[in-house]
Amino acid sequence: MPNLDLYYLPSPGPSRAVVMTAKAVGVELNKKLLNPQLGEHLKPEFLKLNPQHTIPTLVDDGFVIWESRAILIYLVEQYGKDDALYPKDPQKQALINQRLYFDMNTLYDAFASYYHPLLRTGSYGDAAAWTKVQNALELLNTFLEGQKYVAGSQLTIADISILATIATIELVDFDLAKYPNVAKWYANAKKVTPGWEDTLEGLLTMKHLFDAKKPEFK
Repeated sequence: MPNLDLYYLPSPGPSRAVVMTAKAVGVELNKKLLNPQLGEHLKPEFLKLNPQHTIPTLVDDGFVIWESRAILIYLVEQYGKDDALYPKDPQKQALINQRLYFDMNTLYDAFASYYHPLLRTGSYGDAAAWTKVQNALELLNTFLEGQKYVAGSQLTIADISILATIATIELVDFDLAKYPNVAKWYANAKKVTPGWEDTLEGLLTMKHLFDAKKPEFK
């Protein structure tokens, strides 16, 4: 078995996506919890591994990679029994890559812009940030029109990454019913994604963090 150390936090979506992908390809992770509130991500030994001090970070027998979506690709290409989760076909792969970039730069970014200020200041982001959330969900709803998965006809790492993001959005009581294609996809993705259950404790922890700041959500 490979020697895979994952420096992570169990609550945020990026770490949860890595946990699910590792489960999907059948590898065990040596999970190493980092607490940013204690400055553990700024300790010299971690900065030596990852000068950007971002979480999650994966170390595979001395090889270091960070950015969660890069980690997902690496895990599948290095340890996947086949290419189902990240096909080698250039067009199929390009679509998955597009969805991964959409998740990072549009969907997750919109959530962070509106909801993360609540953790720091006790207030949501501004109206423009709220519009970004709505627009991102509307785009995802469009992508999923007539589709069971977000990038092609089968489960891929694009589904896993976006599942982690949508689960985060749902925990703040966001009404996915307004986006029926997303709601239908989400219900199925939770059933078919390996390792989903392994992330529920982390999700619950994050929900407690938000609930402690403000019990009523938009």
